[in-house]
Amino acid sequence: MYKITKYSYLFSTFLLILATTSCKEAKKVETENTTETAEQMSAQPISKSEFGTLPNGTVVDKYTLTNANGIAIDVISYGGRITAIRMPDKNGKVENITLGFDKLKDYLADNPYFGALIGRYGNRIANAQFSIGENTYKLGANNGTNNLHGGPEGFDRAVWKVTPKADGDKSVLVLEYYSKDGEMGYPGNLATVVTYTLDNDNQFEINYEAETDKATVINLTQHAYFNLSGDFSKPITDHKVKIDADSFLPVDENLIPTGEIRNVSGTPFDFTQSKTVSKEIDADNKQIALGGGYDHCWVLNGVTGNLRTSAIAMHAASGRKLEVLTTEPGIQFYTGNFLDGTLPNPAGGYYGKRSGFCLETQHYPDSPNQPKFPSTKLEPGERYKTTTIFKFSIE
Repeated sequence: MYKITKYSYLFSTFLLILATTSCKEAKKVETENTTETAEQMSAQPISKSEFGTLPNGTVVDKYTLTNANGIAIDVISYGGRITAIRMPDKNGKVENITLGFDKLKDYLADNPYFGALIGRYGNRIANAQFSIGENTYKLGANNGTNNLHGGPEGFDRAVWKVTPKADGDKSVLVLEYYSKDGEMGYPGNLATVVTYTLDNDNQFEINYEAETDKATVINLTQHAYFNLSGDFSKPITDHKVKIDADSFLPVDENLIPTGEIRNVSGTPFDFTQSKTVSKEIDADNKQIALGGGYDHCWVLNGVTGNLRTSAIAMHAASGRKLEVLTTEPGIQFYTGNFLDGTLPNPAGGYYGKRSGFCLETQHYPDSPNQPKFPSTKLEPGERYKTTTIFKFSIE
């Protein structure tokens, strides 16, 4: 009996040790699996839905990027357009802070490029033409005699191929568009890739890349309109803005740069220190009169190609803050002067004058016709590559 009891005890002890070891191994495997699952799930999901259908039957999709801090960004494949950016204010209230539509038909009609990817050339090219060597290229004129934002059928009206990706804790959309030689008058077959990335530091990063098989010009940008208050019935004149630029580009009556690079000191264009937009937007100034407010390109300080903070916008009542970082040489600050109350706001009512502002990072307008400006020419074998970051925060 004692022997049986003794062996039973030893056997039970062996089973206990085995069970304990197995449990530890199981917990180790479980921990490893849990870690792997956490890593796999750390990226916020990207949802996809149908936004509408073009007259030719092409389906336009909507993608929503989210992060862990309550920011959500809607992007549609038509024009690579940002249709909404939702973020909390200092009290936790989540609101949309960018102008857009909730119906495809409104984007198909005339509109001021709400949230669009702009190409091949952001901003204006005088007389809708430019030359490379002995070749002169005639472009589509859609802004009086000028070419604006690539022409009547620019990248804002293209259907982009969109591929969602996950990269750690980042939500990523890769957008691709192939612009054929001669499209809107521009030379060269141009392969363009734009990557939208939202991370948990509340940074929305935009990387632009392109290659061509023939010498061409290129100047890509994003045309989001912001109103950090989240209330589009109110103008953005109560926002404070700072632009790290000692100079700006004066324009003529067609809003084409004159070629002069003028110091901002002593002018309404001095945003080197943060100031309320309303302070001088209606000043008695010829350049203000020509733009109906601010619609000019600032010559950014710092080294082109280096990513640096170039503009900051702040809305005190909501606490929302927007920082713009870019590798580009210029930024177009536009205060929605031509919004006229005819375009529908999905939240109700219509978008009125100055209900949104743009900070479009870019090369200078009309650079192809102004040799003193930084070149926008892209040659075969070269890669066009720029980066802009919209960083959101609360103060």
